[in-house]
Amino acid sequence: MPVVVVTDSSARLQPEARDEWRIRQVPLHVLEDGTDLRDGVDPVPNDIQDRPRVTTAGATPTELADAYRQALADSNGDGVVAVHISAALSSTYSSAVLAAREFGPAVRVVNSRSAAMGVGFVALAAARSAAAGDDLDAVESAARTAVPRGHAFIVVQRLDNLRRSGRIGTAASWLGTALSLKPLLCLDQDGRLVLSQRIRTSSKAHAALVDQVAQVIGDRRAGVVVHHVDNHDAADELGAALTTRLPQLQSLSVTDMGPVLAVHVGSGAVGVAISVDDSEGQ
Repeated sequence: MPVVVVTDSSARLQPEARDEWRIRQVPLHVLEDGTDLRDGVDPVPNDIQDRPRVTTAGATPTELADAYRQALADSNGDGVVAVHISAALSSTYSSAVLAAREFGPAVRVVNSRSAAMGVGFVALAAARSAAAGDDLDAVESAARTAVPRGHAFIVVQRLDNLRRSGRIGTAASWLGTALSLKPLLCLDQDGRLVLSQRIRTSSKAHAALVDQVAQVIGDRRAGVVVHHVDNHDAADELGAALTTRLPQLQSLSVTDMGPVLAVHVGSGAVGVAISVDDSEGQ
């Protein structure tokens, strides 16, 4: 049996894609007033990001170990590659490393250094390698090679959620006074959320996001996913702008950002996850 790939619900992979590529998914958690809602398993209110006293939690070592154990059995011992949300954004990666110790070298854990479909792109690279019959070392290598090909940008409409989240890295210094900003943020090479540009209006921030994506991709081919939090119209407009600007794109789709990330970035946020194809050179 092929190597099995495991990821978490931050990856925003559609069920059809997970089924096609045999990718297993472990849920992250949304916590509201003592109620634990498992992302992708339990119904989560659409306005969860606007509610007070809502927090999130990563997958636990027990949940991850259970998923790895089943995946390893299903691979008939060929092995498991686990691809998870950036270690700088969630405890999930450290929990995964802890859980994987039970299985020795049969389970390899990869820090995607990304979020949303940035995680998904890395998991898909691993799964394609597994489907081709590659061994565990090669599947792990495919995942790790995909990590630096990924880039992610996000524009938020409100700063309250970011202020509460504590996951904004070097952007923290201006949150107290920049209430009118629509900041353009990005994930840096270590998977930390940092400030890219300070912008005053949504329209200018979205235009700057398109410019940033176009600059990163250049003339290369790439897969792109536009994410949003209750802002489908803006996401569709961004998708159309990117398709016009970058006609060589391999794929572009629009999907929600998911409740876990929504809690941290707030309503109206739009983001873009990219996986650049470097096979044709820079």
